[in-house]
Amino acid sequence: MAFENRIPLEELRTAVEAIRAELGKIIIGQHEFIELLIVALLSDGHVLIEGVPGIAKTVTAKLFARTLDTAFGRIQFTPDLMPSDVLGTSILNMKTSEFEFKQGPIFSNIVLIDEINRAPAKTQAALFEVMEERQVTIDGTKYKMDPPFMVLATQNPVEQEGTYALPEAQLDRFLFKIKVDYPTLEQEVAILQSHHDRKGGAPQAAIASVLDPAKLAAFRKQAQEVIIEEKILNYVAEIVVKSRTHPHLYLGGSPRASLAIMNASKAFAAIAGRDFVIPEDVKRAVVPVMRHRLIMAPEREMEGMTTEQVIDMIVQSVEIPR
Repeated sequence: MAFENRIPLEELRTAVEAIRAELGKIIIGQHEFIELLIVALLSDGHVLIEGVPGIAKTVTAKLFARTLDTAFGRIQFTPDLMPSDVLGTSILNMKTSEFEFKQGPIFSNIVLIDEINRAPAKTQAALFEVMEERQVTIDGTKYKMDPPFMVLATQNPVEQEGTYALPEAQLDRFLFKIKVDYPTLEQEVAILQSHHDRKGGAPQAAIASVLDPAKLAAFRKQAQEVIIEEKILNYVAEIVVKSRTHPHLYLGGSPRASLAIMNASKAFAAIAGRDFVIPEDVKRAVVPVMRHRLIMAPEREMEGMTTEQVIDMIVQSVEIPR
């Protein structure tokens, strides 16, 4: 039985397929990684990408930014990086004898922060305001970021040397944490073949821009208009509230986690061509939204239990709305 959407989503779906097709020219596999990036883009959220070095985290983020007809900036985080190196600083103009604000690299549309966990806490804290409020306050003056503004941050797993754990308040500002794994044998062969066929050509040259800021703003508005019934809202809230009292967890999800699950669920529904959210959309959003917000109880962590396992236990314990 066919149904008619109340929101016209055909153009949005076409744009999503175009982004997938462009990235598919270079990136082998990583379908979930790419889909979560697109969902975060439609949800106006930031993304934390975690994985070992050499599995194309940075390349994928750069190529993803290239599919959008917007400004792109990249910041390499290091242990000696200062907040002013990110946000910008006031410089004395010798001609006018007045201080002028010189914008830092954070003033862009899509900002790739490479190895975000290599910088100390004071530099991490510099990102709090800009990630949440899309503005920077320097010397009492507010500087608004031009939309769209999205942070794509990569990090090595915390157990590797020379890294700092990200503050909880900053982790909570990321919509998703995406874990990127090694490719399969077949994908590895395809990667080698792809590099061989390009014969040293730059991967960026093969990627075309398929989405401009005006269209993106329209698609985000459509995603926000996707219908979510009260019983689905209760389902989302129950999952997050249960995480706060779960015996295996030291810290549960915040109300920001509930909002993130709701917004991501709407984007998942829109990409699937539906103008309403179903429980499966919520289930797809829960793990990437919650995995970095939860802190395991120390005894469970010592046993080797992961946050993903606990999230699965919580989701299994909540009745699916009919």
